[in-house]
Amino acid sequence: MTKVLILSGGSQGIGFACAKRFMAEGYQIVNLSRRPIDLDGVTQLCVDMQKRDWLDNCIDAITAVAAGADQLVLLHNAARHDGDTVKNLSAENFADVLQVNLVAPQQLNNLLIPLMKPGSAILYMGSTLSEKAVSGCASYIASKHGVVGLMRATTQDLVGLGIHTACICPGFTDTAMLRGNIGDDPAVMAAITGMVSYGRLIDPSEIVETLYFCSQNPVINGSVLHANLGQIES
Repeated sequence: MTKVLILSGGSQGIGFACAKRFMAEGYQIVNLSRRPIDLDGVTQLCVDMQKRDWLDNCIDAITAVAAGADQLVLLHNAARHDGDTVKNLSAENFADVLQVNLVAPQQLNNLLIPLMKPGSAILYMGSTLSEKAVSGCASYIASKHGVVGLMRATTQDLVGLGIHTACICPGFTDTAMLRGNIGDDPAVMAAITGMVSYGRLIDPSEIVETLYFCSQNPVINGSVLHANLGQIES
């Protein structure tokens, strides 16, 4: 049985950990990102999903791998996270964020769904902010809410095809992106971990195990799974 994982944004963080996990389970890995993934055996396609025509130069390479898959897992992981508000978010910047976070996943869906056999899966990477909001990241919040809607539409539109889907929404995960955003301030770290019932950051491997489970179990079809260690609501 030929198993393939096609993921976006696999060069670091949760995406990189996913590539390693699925490879250990015998999957061929295709990574779509601007930066190459440092993992032997992965097919790397360097793309910039901010461009509307990003697929044009890699359609043949993607479909060649996908067409031979008995089980294809498509993981929409790449995302752009800007600091903005509805008071200063320009139409141009909003469109750029939506292109990466929402349009590019649908471009991949459109290409790959016709090649997906029963037992395949489409997984969307959401966020705690897929179903709530805070100040200062309007475009990200709006796009991640849209990801939940796209996942739910996927569930309804693929009825009877044997392809399942879910949106996994991580909480505060210990990645380079998070630490780059919060810096080394112990007070900031304490504030973040103080919002979680377990009092710590999530290890990327915990999200990976959740993603792998979802890829193998159609019972979760259409689900929004909040993987956040139990955030404390104020």
